[in-house]
Amino acid sequence: MATIAPFTALRPQAQFARQVASPPYDVLNSKEAKELTRGNPNSFLHITKAEIDLPEDTDVHDQEVYEKAKENLNAFIQRDVLFRENKPCFYIYRLVMKGKSQTGLVCVSSLDDYENGVIKKHEYTRPEKELDRINHIAVTGAQTGNVFLAYNNVDALDVLIEKWQTDKKPVYDFVTDDGIGHTIWVINDDKTIATIIQLFSEKVASTYIADGHHRAASAAKVRTTAAGDTEGAHYFLTTLFPASQLRIMDYNRVVKDLNGLSKEAFLQQVSEKFTVTESSTQVAPRQLHEFGMYMDRRWYILEAKPGSYSDDPVGVLDVTILQDNLLEPVLGIADPRTDTGIDFVGGIRGLAELEKRVDSGEMQVAFSLFPVSIQQLINIADSGMVMPPKSTWFEPKLRDGLLTHLIV
Repeated sequence: MATIAPFTALRPQAQFARQVASPPYDVLNSKEAKELTRGNPNSFLHITKAEIDLPEDTDVHDQEVYEKAKENLNAFIQRDVLFRENKPCFYIYRLVMKGKSQTGLVCVSSLDDYENGVIKKHEYTRPEKELDRINHIAVTGAQTGNVFLAYNNVDALDVLIEKWQTDKKPVYDFVTDDGIGHTIWVINDDKTIATIIQLFSEKVASTYIADGHHRAASAAKVRTTAAGDTEGAHYFLTTLFPASQLRIMDYNRVVKDLNGLSKEAFLQQVSEKFTVTESSTQVAPRQLHEFGMYMDRRWYILEAKPGSYSDDPVGVLDVTILQDNLLEPVLGIADPRTDTGIDFVGGIRGLAELEKRVDSGEMQVAFSLFPVSIQQLINIADSGMVMPPKSTWFEPKLRDGLLTHLIV
Protein backbone atom coordinates (compact mmCIF):
# COMPACT_ATOMS: atom_id res chain seq x y z
CA MET A 1 0.00 0.00 0.00
CA ALA A 2 1.10 3.58 -0.60
CA THR A 3 3.24 5.33 1.99
CA ILE A 4 3.07 9.13 1.94
CA ALA A 5 4.09 11.79 4.44
CA PRO A 6 3.65 15.51 5.07
CA PHE A 7 6.73 17.71 4.69
CA THR A 8 8.02 21.14 5.71
CA ALA A 9 7.83 22.80 2.33
CA LEU A 10 10.04 25.62 1.20
CA ARG A 11 7.59 27.99 -0.43
CA PRO A 12 7.20 31.63 -1.47
CA GLN A 13 5.73 34.46 0.51
CA ALA A 14 2.23 35.01 -0.86
CA GLN A 15 3.09 38.31 -2.55
CA PHE A 16 5.86 36.62 -4.54
CA ALA A 17 4.08 33.38 -5.48
CA ARG A 18 3.13 34.35 -9.04
CA GLN A 19 6.64 35.68 -9.74
CA VAL A 20 8.31 32.57 -8.33
CA ALA A 21 6.07 30.02 -10.07
CA SER A 22 7.94 28.65 -13.09
CA PRO A 23 7.36 26.07 -15.82
CA PRO A 24 9.11 22.74 -15.22
CA TYR A 25 12.81 22.93 -16.05
CA ASP A 26 12.55 20.35 -18.82
CA VAL A 27 9.87 21.97 -20.97
CA LEU A 28 12.02 24.86 -22.15
CA ASN A 29 15.62 25.41 -23.20
CA SER A 30 18.14 27.81 -21.70
CA LYS A 31 17.42 30.57 -24.21
CA GLU A 32 13.68 30.37 -23.57
CA ALA A 33 14.26 30.34 -19.80
CA LYS A 34 16.49 33.40 -19.97
CA GLU A 35 13.88 35.29 -21.98
CA LEU A 36 11.09 34.24 -19.63
CA THR A 37 12.97 35.50 -16.57
CA ARG A 38 13.85 38.87 -18.06
CA GLY A 39 12.89 41.49 -15.48
CA ASN A 40 11.91 38.87 -12.90
CA PRO A 41 14.68 38.15 -10.38
CA ASN A 42 12.24 36.01 -8.36
CA SER A 43 11.58 33.38 -11.03
CA PHE A 44 12.38 29.89 -9.76
CA LEU A 45 14.10 29.25 -13.10
CA HIS A 46 17.12 30.98 -11.55
CA ILE A 47 17.34 27.82 -9.41
CA THR A 48 16.15 25.07 -11.76
CA LYS A 49 18.03 26.41 -14.80
CA ALA A 50 20.80 28.40 -13.18
CA GLU A 51 22.86 28.50 -16.39
CA ILE A 52 20.76 31.54 -17.33
CA ASP A 53 22.83 33.51 -14.79
CA LEU A 54 26.17 32.35 -16.21
CA PRO A 55 28.00 33.14 -19.48
CA GLU A 56 26.13 31.85 -22.54
CA ASP A 57 28.86 29.37 -23.47
CA THR A 58 28.55 27.58 -20.09
CA ASP A 59 27.78 23.88 -20.45
CA VAL A 60 24.39 23.28 -18.81
CA HIS A 61 25.84 20.22 -17.04
CA ASP A 62 28.91 22.00 -15.70
CA GLN A 63 29.41 21.80 -11.93
CA GLU A 64 29.34 25.60 -11.93
CA VAL A 65 25.65 25.50 -12.91
CA TYR A 66 24.70 23.40 -9.87
CA GLU A 67 26.76 25.60 -7.54
CA LYS A 68 25.01 28.65 -8.99
CA ALA A 69 21.65 26.98 -8.35
CA LYS A 70 22.60 26.50 -4.70
CA GLU A 71 23.79 30.10 -4.46
CA ASN A 72 20.53 31.38 -5.97
CA LEU A 73 18.40 29.17 -3.71
CA ASN A 74 20.17 30.52 -0.64
CA ALA A 75 19.72 34.06 -1.93
CA PHE A 76 15.97 33.55 -2.35
CA ILE A 77 15.79 32.40 1.29
CA GLN A 78 17.96 35.26 2.54
CA ARG A 79 15.82 37.81 0.68
CA ASP A 80 12.75 36.22 2.29
CA VAL A 81 11.24 35.43 -1.09
CA LEU A 82 11.09 31.81 0.10
CA PHE A 83 10.50 30.54 3.62
CA ARG A 84 10.23 27.10 5.20
CA GLU A 85 6.97 25.91 6.73
CA ASN A 86 7.12 25.63 10.52
CA LYS A 87 5.72 22.07 10.60
CA PRO A 88 5.17 19.15 8.21
CA CYS A 89 2.02 19.70 6.16
CA PHE A 90 0.11 18.36 3.20
CA TYR A 91 -0.92 20.73 0.42
CA ILE A 92 -3.82 20.78 -2.03
CA TYR A 93 -2.91 22.01 -5.52
CA ARG A 94 -5.75 22.83 -7.93
CA LEU A 95 -5.08 23.54 -11.60
CA VAL A 96 -7.69 25.05 -13.90
CA MET A 97 -7.30 25.11 -17.68
CA LYS A 98 -10.07 26.22 -20.03
CA GLY A 99 -12.69 25.73 -17.34
CA LYS A 100 -11.57 22.19 -16.43
CA SER A 101 -10.03 21.65 -13.00
CA GLN A 102 -7.92 18.90 -11.48
CA THR A 103 -6.90 18.78 -7.85
CA GLY A 104 -3.99 16.89 -6.36
CA LEU A 105 -2.45 16.25 -2.96
CA VAL A 106 1.14 17.47 -2.63
CA CYS A 107 3.18 15.29 -0.29
CA VAL A 108 6.37 13.29 -0.20
CA SER A 109 6.20 9.65 -1.27
CA SER A 110 8.37 6.81 -0.04
CA LEU A 111 11.36 5.89 -2.20
CA ASP A 112 11.00 2.38 -0.82
CA ASP A 113 7.62 2.32 -2.60
CA TYR A 114 9.39 3.43 -5.77
CA GLU A 115 11.98 0.67 -5.46
CA ASN A 116 9.56 -2.13 -4.57
CA GLY A 117 6.94 -1.38 -7.22
CA VAL A 118 4.14 0.17 -5.19
CA ILE A 119 4.85 3.27 -7.30
CA LYS A 120 4.58 1.96 -10.84
CA LYS A 121 6.49 3.16 -13.87
CA HIS A 122 5.71 3.03 -17.58
CA GLU A 123 8.80 4.60 -19.19
CA TYR A 124 12.51 3.98 -19.44
CA THR A 125 14.83 6.76 -18.26
CA ARG A 126 17.97 8.13 -19.87
CA PRO A 127 21.17 8.15 -17.74
CA GLU A 128 22.28 11.62 -18.86
CA LYS A 129 18.95 13.17 -17.85
CA GLU A 130 19.06 11.38 -14.51
CA LEU A 131 22.60 12.58 -13.82
CA ASP A 132 21.60 16.21 -14.36
CA ARG A 133 18.93 16.08 -11.62
CA ILE A 134 21.08 13.89 -9.36
CA ASN A 135 23.71 16.61 -9.40
CA HIS A 136 21.12 19.34 -8.93
CA ILE A 137 19.54 17.65 -5.89
CA ALA A 138 22.88 16.65 -4.36
CA VAL A 139 24.36 20.16 -4.59
CA THR A 140 21.28 22.21 -3.67
CA GLY A 141 19.90 19.77 -1.09
CA ALA A 142 16.48 20.36 -2.65
CA GLN A 143 14.02 18.41 -4.75
CA THR A 144 12.71 21.25 -6.89
CA GLY A 145 10.84 19.14 -9.46
CA ASN A 146 7.50 17.58 -8.65
CA VAL A 147 6.64 14.03 -9.74
CA PHE A 148 3.08 13.75 -11.01
CA LEU A 149 1.40 10.56 -9.71
CA ALA A 150 -2.05 9.12 -10.41
CA TYR A 151 -4.10 6.79 -8.23
CA ASN A 152 -7.50 5.14 -8.53
CA ASN A 153 -10.13 7.29 -6.86
CA VAL A 154 -10.92 6.82 -3.17
CA ASP A 155 -14.29 8.36 -2.28
CA ALA A 156 -13.28 9.29 1.27
CA LEU A 157 -10.21 11.13 0.01
CA ASP A 158 -12.22 12.95 -2.64
CA VAL A 159 -14.70 14.13 -0.01
CA LEU A 160 -12.01 15.18 2.48
CA ILE A 161 -10.03 17.20 -0.07
CA GLU A 162 -13.17 18.84 -1.48
CA LYS A 163 -14.33 19.83 2.02
CA TRP A 164 -10.95 21.37 2.88
CA GLN A 165 -11.09 23.50 -0.26
CA THR A 166 -14.62 24.63 0.60
CA ASP A 167 -13.95 25.42 4.26
CA LYS A 168 -10.47 26.94 4.12
CA LYS A 169 -8.84 29.87 2.36
CA PRO A 170 -6.01 29.17 -0.09
CA VAL A 171 -2.53 30.57 0.50
CA TYR A 172 -1.98 31.10 -3.24
CA ASP A 173 -4.54 31.81 -5.95
CA PHE A 174 -3.42 33.28 -9.26
CA VAL A 175 -3.50 32.84 -13.03
CA THR A 176 -0.27 32.56 -15.02
CA ASP A 177 0.33 34.19 -18.39
CA ASP A 178 -0.72 31.01 -20.19
CA GLY A 179 -4.18 31.27 -18.65
CA ILE A 180 -3.75 28.42 -16.16
CA GLY A 181 -5.20 28.93 -12.69
CA HIS A 182 -3.07 27.79 -9.73
CA THR A 183 -4.58 27.54 -6.24
CA ILE A 184 -2.91 26.01 -3.19
CA TRP A 185 -4.24 25.24 0.28
CA VAL A 186 -2.17 24.17 3.30
CA ILE A 187 -3.41 21.17 5.31
CA ASN A 188 -1.85 21.76 8.73
CA ASP A 189 -4.37 20.04 11.01
CA ASP A 190 -2.75 17.01 12.65
CA LYS A 191 -5.96 14.95 12.73
CA THR A 192 -6.65 15.55 9.04
CA ILE A 193 -3.04 14.74 8.17
CA ALA A 194 -3.28 11.45 10.07
CA THR A 195 -6.55 10.58 8.32
CA ILE A 196 -5.02 11.15 4.89
CA ILE A 197 -1.99 9.00 5.72
CA GLN A 198 -4.28 6.23 6.95
CA LEU A 199 -6.53 6.37 3.87
CA PHE A 200 -3.56 6.01 1.53
CA SER A 201 -2.10 3.16 3.58
CA GLU A 202 -5.43 1.29 3.60
CA LYS A 203 -7.09 2.18 0.29
CA VAL A 204 -4.37 2.94 -2.28
CA ALA A 205 -2.54 -0.19 -3.37
CA SER A 206 -0.50 1.50 -6.10
CA THR A 207 0.29 4.91 -7.51
CA TYR A 208 1.40 5.51 -11.08
CA ILE A 209 4.00 7.91 -12.43
CA ALA A 210 2.21 10.02 -14.99
CA ASP A 211 4.98 12.58 -15.50
CA GLY A 212 8.42 12.77 -13.89
CA HIS A 213 10.17 9.42 -14.37
CA HIS A 214 13.60 11.08 -14.46
CA ARG A 215 12.93 13.15 -11.35
CA ALA A 216 11.84 10.04 -9.44
CA ALA A 217 14.83 7.99 -10.60
CA SER A 218 17.20 10.80 -9.68
CA ALA A 219 15.78 11.13 -6.18
CA ALA A 220 16.17 7.38 -5.68
CA LYS A 221 19.81 7.48 -6.72
CA VAL A 222 20.66 10.52 -4.60
CA ARG A 223 19.81 8.63 -1.43
CA THR A 224 22.56 6.10 -2.26
CA THR A 225 25.14 8.92 -2.18
CA ALA A 226 26.64 10.94 0.66
CA ALA A 227 24.12 13.69 -0.05
CA GLY A 228 21.31 11.22 0.59
CA ASP A 229 22.32 10.39 4.17
CA THR A 230 19.35 12.26 5.62
CA GLU A 231 15.83 11.32 6.64
CA GLY A 232 14.34 13.62 4.01
CA ALA A 233 16.23 11.87 1.22
CA HIS A 234 14.16 8.71 1.74
CA TYR A 235 11.16 10.51 0.26
CA PHE A 236 10.57 12.46 -2.93
CA LEU A 237 8.28 15.35 -3.87
CA THR A 238 5.03 14.20 -5.46
CA THR A 239 1.55 15.42 -6.31
CA LEU A 240 -1.09 12.69 -6.38
CA PHE A 241 -4.15 13.11 -8.59
CA PRO A 242 -7.21 10.85 -8.65
CA ALA A 243 -7.27 9.17 -12.05
CA SER A 244 -10.79 10.32 -12.90
CA GLN A 245 -9.61 13.94 -13.03
CA LEU A 246 -6.71 13.45 -15.42
CA ARG A 247 -6.63 14.06 -19.12
CA ILE A 248 -3.79 13.05 -21.39
CA MET A 249 -3.30 15.10 -24.54
CA ASP A 250 -2.14 13.82 -27.89
CA TYR A 251 1.60 13.58 -28.54
CA ASN A 252 2.16 13.99 -32.26
CA ARG A 253 5.03 13.25 -34.66
CA VAL A 254 6.81 15.10 -37.47
CA VAL A 255 9.34 13.42 -39.80
CA LYS A 256 12.02 15.12 -41.88
CA ASP A 257 11.80 13.10 -45.11
CA LEU A 258 10.07 10.24 -46.89
CA ASN A 259 13.07 7.91 -46.68
CA GLY A 260 13.86 8.32 -50.40
CA LEU A 261 10.31 7.58 -51.52
CA SER A 262 8.21 9.67 -53.88
CA LYS A 263 4.91 10.91 -52.51
CA GLU A 264 3.06 8.34 -54.62
CA ALA A 265 5.27 5.44 -53.53
CA PHE A 266 4.99 6.53 -49.90
CA LEU A 267 1.18 6.62 -50.03
CA GLN A 268 1.16 3.22 -51.69
CA GLN A 269 3.23 1.69 -48.90
CA VAL A 270 1.14 3.39 -46.21
CA SER A 271 -2.04 1.96 -47.75
CA GLU A 272 -0.79 -1.59 -47.15
CA LYS A 273 -1.52 -1.29 -43.40
CA PHE A 274 -3.86 1.71 -43.30
CA THR A 275 -6.98 2.81 -45.12
CA VAL A 276 -6.06 6.24 -46.52
CA THR A 277 -8.71 8.91 -47.15
CA GLU A 278 -8.00 12.50 -48.15
CA SER A 279 -9.58 15.15 -45.88
CA SER A 280 -10.55 18.73 -46.68
CA THR A 281 -9.96 19.79 -43.04
CA GLN A 282 -7.42 19.26 -40.30
CA VAL A 283 -7.58 15.78 -38.83
CA ALA A 284 -7.82 15.42 -35.05
CA PRO A 285 -8.42 11.67 -34.63
CA ARG A 286 -11.82 10.92 -33.11
CA GLN A 287 -11.12 7.40 -31.88
CA LEU A 288 -8.46 4.79 -31.28
CA HIS A 289 -6.58 3.48 -34.32
CA GLU A 290 -7.41 6.56 -36.39
CA PHE A 291 -4.59 8.94 -37.36
CA GLY A 292 -4.19 12.25 -39.12
CA MET A 293 -1.42 12.70 -41.69
CA TYR A 294 -0.32 16.04 -43.18
CA MET A 295 1.87 16.22 -46.26
CA ASP A 296 2.24 18.59 -49.20
CA ARG A 297 -0.42 20.90 -47.71
CA ARG A 298 -3.00 18.14 -47.57
CA TRP A 299 -4.54 16.21 -44.70
CA TYR A 300 -5.35 12.51 -44.78
CA ILE A 301 -7.24 10.19 -42.44
CA LEU A 302 -5.43 6.92 -41.75
CA GLU A 303 -7.31 3.97 -40.25
CA ALA A 304 -5.30 0.97 -39.06
CA LYS A 305 -6.43 -2.16 -40.88
CA PRO A 306 -7.54 -5.19 -38.84
CA GLY A 307 -4.66 -7.53 -38.12
CA SER A 308 -2.03 -4.78 -38.21
CA TYR A 309 -1.62 -4.72 -34.41
CA SER A 310 -1.79 -6.95 -31.36
CA ASP A 311 -4.16 -6.72 -28.41
CA ASP A 312 -1.60 -6.61 -25.58
CA PRO A 313 -1.51 -3.37 -23.52
CA VAL A 314 1.43 -1.90 -25.48
CA GLY A 315 0.69 -3.38 -28.90
CA VAL A 316 -2.79 -1.86 -28.97
CA LEU A 317 -1.47 1.69 -28.40
CA ASP A 318 -1.71 4.00 -31.39
CA VAL A 319 1.89 5.12 -30.89
CA THR A 320 2.92 1.47 -31.26
CA ILE A 321 0.72 0.91 -34.32
CA LEU A 322 2.17 3.97 -36.04
CA GLN A 323 5.73 3.04 -35.14
CA ASP A 324 5.49 -0.63 -36.14
CA ASN A 325 3.46 -0.21 -39.33
CA LEU A 326 4.67 3.10 -40.76
CA LEU A 327 7.48 4.96 -39.04
CA GLU A 328 9.93 2.05 -38.97
CA PRO A 329 9.09 -0.06 -42.05
CA VAL A 330 8.22 2.83 -44.39
CA LEU A 331 10.15 5.85 -43.10
CA GLY A 332 13.11 4.02 -41.55
CA ILE A 333 12.67 5.44 -38.02
CA ALA A 334 13.95 2.40 -36.11
CA ASP A 335 14.55 4.05 -32.73
CA PRO A 336 12.50 7.19 -32.11
CA ARG A 337 14.53 7.87 -28.96
CA THR A 338 17.71 8.53 -30.89
CA ASP A 339 16.76 9.08 -34.54
CA THR A 340 17.27 12.72 -35.53
CA GLY A 341 14.81 12.35 -38.39
CA ILE A 342 11.80 12.52 -36.10
CA ASP A 343 10.52 15.10 -33.63
CA PHE A 344 7.57 15.19 -31.24
CA VAL A 345 4.95 17.89 -30.78
CA GLY A 346 2.80 18.08 -27.66
CA GLY A 347 -0.91 18.40 -28.30
CA ILE A 348 -1.02 21.70 -26.41
CA ARG A 349 0.54 23.29 -29.52
CA GLY A 350 -2.36 22.27 -31.74
CA LEU A 351 -2.55 20.92 -35.28
CA ALA A 352 -1.46 24.26 -36.72
CA GLU A 353 2.01 23.56 -35.32
CA LEU A 354 2.18 20.37 -37.40
CA GLU A 355 1.22 22.31 -40.52
CA LYS A 356 3.80 24.98 -39.72
CA ARG A 357 6.63 22.45 -39.31
CA VAL A 358 5.80 20.78 -42.64
CA ASP A 359 4.93 23.90 -44.66
CA SER A 360 8.23 25.51 -43.64
CA GLY A 361 10.16 22.68 -45.30
CA GLU A 362 11.75 21.68 -41.99
CA MET A 363 9.70 18.48 -42.00
CA GLN A 364 8.01 16.59 -44.80
CA VAL A 365 5.19 14.72 -43.09
CA ALA A 366 3.30 14.98 -39.80
CA PHE A 367 1.04 12.61 -37.89
CA SER A 368 -1.67 13.45 -35.36
CA LEU A 369 -2.68 10.77 -32.85
CA PHE A 370 -5.61 9.99 -30.61
CA PRO A 371 -4.56 10.53 -26.96
CA VAL A 372 -3.59 7.63 -24.74
CA SER A 373 -6.13 7.18 -21.93
CA ILE A 374 -5.20 7.16 -18.26
CA GLN A 375 -6.62 3.63 -18.07
CA GLN A 376 -4.25 2.48 -20.83
CA LEU A 377 -1.35 3.96 -18.84
CA ILE A 378 -2.48 2.12 -15.70
CA ASN A 379 -2.94 -1.15 -17.61
CA ILE A 380 0.60 -0.96 -18.99
CA ALA A 381 2.13 -0.10 -15.61
CA ASP A 382 0.18 -2.90 -13.91
CA SER A 383 1.42 -5.38 -16.50
CA GLY A 384 5.04 -4.36 -15.92
CA MET A 385 5.38 -3.23 -19.52
CA VAL A 386 6.85 0.01 -20.85
CA MET A 387 5.26 2.55 -23.15
CA PRO A 388 6.98 3.66 -26.35
CA PRO A 389 8.80 7.00 -25.97
CA LYS A 390 6.79 10.22 -26.16
CA SER A 391 3.43 8.53 -25.67
CA THR A 392 1.77 10.90 -23.19
CA TRP A 393 1.52 14.66 -22.80
CA PHE A 394 -0.11 15.94 -19.64
CA GLU A 395 -1.59 19.40 -19.35
CA PRO A 396 -1.83 21.54 -17.37
CA LYS A 397 1.58 21.23 -15.75
CA LEU A 398 2.46 21.92 -12.13
CA ARG A 399 4.60 24.98 -11.54
CA ASP A 400 8.04 24.66 -9.97
CA GLY A 401 8.95 26.78 -6.96
CA LEU A 402 5.61 26.86 -5.17
CA LEU A 403 6.43 23.81 -3.03
CA THR A 404 9.98 22.48 -2.70
CA HIS A 405 11.18 19.52 -0.62
CA LEU A 406 14.48 20.09 1.17
CA ILE A 407 16.25 16.82 1.92
CA VAL A 408 18.56 18.45 4.47
